[in-house]
Amino acid sequence: MSTTRIILADDHTLIRSGLKKLVERMEGMAIVGEASTGAELLSLAGDAKPDLVLLDIAMPGLTGLDVLPRLRREHPSAVILILSAHANEEYILRAMDRGAAGYLTKDSSAVDLEFAIRTVLSGKPHFGARVQSKTAADTDPQGRGADAQLESLTGRQREILQLIAESRSTKEIAFQLNLSSKTVEAHRAQIMDRLNIRDVAGLVRFAIRVGLITADSH
Repeated sequence: MSTTRIILADDHTLIRSGLKKLVERMEGMAIVGEASTGAELLSLAGDAKPDLVLLDIAMPGLTGLDVLPRLRREHPSAVILILSAHANEEYILRAMDRGAAGYLTKDSSAVDLEFAIRTVLSGKPHFGARVQSKTAADTDPQGRGADAQLESLTGRQREILQLIAESRSTKEIAFQLNLSSKTVEAHRAQIMDRLNIRDVAGLVRFAIRVGLITADSH
């Protein structure tokens, strides 16, 4: 079994120490570096070659949100899981747009942390329950609540939306649902039109708001 190489990035020494103890109890996980600033993280990542970065947002100098795009660009194979004290909606959406695979608040349990880590490492997004509830009240430009928007989709479209939000490719969705790739693409276009959403990141955000992506679904 290969070992997952993890960097902890948080400006609080005690938090890094606690996280290190938790993570190193998880089978197959190893901490290969710790950073207290965004600049330190970028420098460390080049040598450590992490599989996963547990990234705080509020760090001195370059914040977690500042370094996210560079991490994704310079280390595309590294998975980024935000671990923040804040469930601020703006932070959540900006982190998603900049390439975070998941977002967890620091009041989560050790079990939640391990579940989130293993979920994002498997290639699926993960957002904790507090994050999901924070985004649930969003509305679209027409003033409809997220639940009303979801009701505008057919059962098949909801199914495809969930699979898109789980980072499945068009081919994977087509195979799983026994459809052609062209049919899946047509459904995706209809979903975007009905929800007034123009990109996949927006579809993921919507899926979080309405609870299509939950801990139980993974």
